[in-house]
Amino acid sequence: MLVFIGCGAAVVAGGDITSIGLSFGIAVLMMAYAFGRLSGGHFNPAVSLGAALSGRLSWKDSGLYVAAQVVGGVVGGLLLAIVLLASDVGWDMGEPMGSNGYGDHGGVELFGALLIEIILTFIFLMVILGVTDERNDTVAFAPLAIGLSLAAIHFVGIPATGTSVNPARSIGSNLFSGGDAILQLWLFILAPLIGGAIAGLLYPLLFGRGSDPVPGSGFGGRSTVAVPGFGAPDQFQQQWNQQTGQPAAQHGGQHGQQGGQHGAQQGGYGAPQAASQEQPIIQDGWQWDPVAQQWIPAQQQPPAPQAPQSGSAPQPGTGQPGGWAPPAGGDPHTQVRPPDA
Repeated sequence: MLVFIGCGAAVVAGGDITSIGLSFGIAVLMMAYAFGRLSGGHFNPAVSLGAALSGRLSWKDSGLYVAAQVVGGVVGGLLLAIVLLASDVGWDMGEPMGSNGYGDHGGVELFGALLIEIILTFIFLMVILGVTDERNDTVAFAPLAIGLSLAAIHFVGIPATGTSVNPARSIGSNLFSGGDAILQLWLFILAPLIGGAIAGLLYPLLFGRGSDPVPGSGFGGRSTVAVPGFGAPDQFQQQWNQQTGQPAAQHGGQHGQQGGQHGAQQGGYGAPQAASQEQPIIQDGWQWDPVAQQWIPAQQQPPAPQAPQSGSAPQPGTGQPGGWAPPAGGDPHTQVRPPDA
């Protein structure tokens, strides 16, 4: 699909830089969304090499991927050549078919072509490794970012080399583009692999890994690194709630305390604050007090007050924090507020 659609836009439609670049980018976007669930959607030996070096793909699987990618590129080139020969676009076997080149067959000389292909492939791989990082909570949009990145890369590379950044794509087009294109093919195999290898080694060294490397892949790198604000904000929030108590329970307790005070101000008995039914939260010898909103030593926690039975008045001297209690032997219509802690 990549060779047939991308190179076909250049030869069949005779498109300009924008249309050709978008054709390559949209082709990758289509394939990534359609087949990403099956294989991860590489379609590029440089991507498979970078994935193996970054610890996301085993060397055994990467070899199979590269073989499939090259075969797919050749088949795509063959199908495009058959279509061109059967049409009246004026293309003959051995003429450029969306091929890559340098010098007389490109816009830059050998060193410039080597350098720009390495840089563009490096950029492409860094984008791929970044948007597919499992710590990134926008992985569902990865194919869109990858496709647009490839299109932008083509806008830069087409005037220079025709833009490869993919050895399989170059093999599929250059094999049917004549002897000169075949002689220059080595650069468009070597340069993308160098750029992909640099990105595959550098990404985990700079940003760490979201999980352990796949067995049989990679050359080390920093240990797992969490990215604050990405990947699991809900998980962090749930962990915080578990450590500090349920906010709803605390909120209800505060309202119960305020309700007791309000009832006392109106001249009646305030309902004592009911003991929390939640399990105590203990961590490293400290226990969370939801009333005082602070950590207290677990071994010094006061016993939980007992709630009065339904229908009975609070006993003298047992007023709850934030509530009211009648004095022993006093006027039953007189309320005494316990001293503040």
